[in-house]
Amino acid sequence: MEQHVKTRADAPAGFFAAEAAGLTWLAAAGGVRIARVGEVTGDRIALERIAETRPTSDAATAFGAALAATHEAGAAAFGSPPPGWEGDIFIGRRSQPARPTRTWGAFYAAQRVEPFLATAVAAGNLEASGARTVQRACALIAEGVFDDDEPPARLHGDLWAGNVLWSPDGVVLIDPAAHGGHRETDLAMLALFGCPFLDRVLAGYEERHPLRDGWQDRVPVHQLHPLAVHAAGHGPSYGRALVDAAVHTLALAGE
Repeated sequence: MEQHVKTRADAPAGFFAAEAAGLTWLAAAGGVRIARVGEVTGDRIALERIAETRPTSDAATAFGAALAATHEAGAAAFGSPPPGWEGDIFIGRRSQPARPTRTWGAFYAAQRVEPFLATAVAAGNLEASGARTVQRACALIAEGVFDDDEPPARLHGDLWAGNVLWSPDGVVLIDPAAHGGHRETDLAMLALFGCPFLDRVLAGYEERHPLRDGWQDRVPVHQLHPLAVHAAGHGPSYGRALVDAAVHTLALAGE
């Protein structure tokens, strides 16, 4: 297997091991193809090297159906990390909690949005008033306003276009922040940062596992997490987008 090696001399404990656990768990779902892990140590991970090609409509449709299958494989609970892994997981270089929680809203607010707000404010990327707006939205989410009867899905957790590789044999995913969550969250991240042939991805997904009514309206709710992560370190434009998504969330909740 030809390998791609990633190294990080200052990697925190478990940084690459958490990635390897996530990749292995996603691969076990038998849905989307996942880059195989060759070797992992404290400061490096060796992965299958993926030959890339141009995206196509057919590959996008197949990706959508395969992603639905991955989500259907499920997770032990909302917030649960990959089996065998304990402690935080990582999105990019930032750590985030992975603690099993009974309801999606309580997990999402406390472990995916709120942990990044103080950092975003300290960085000057989020106004204090904006943070309060986001916290109001999080309070409603935690109360269960958007909870439903969907079981915990097996999420990639960092599903932006850069982690979607188009190979001659179809899409291959890399760099997960894998955990148990709501399946709409992965799709919302694909929409936030752009994905080639997104309409075909969604069509393939819906054919395999139709989304609940109103999912388009809930996209900003599920984008609060990636926007909060980016507001913590990538500039005030993400802070403004985060507040906009929170305002939309409040309006959906009737506030």
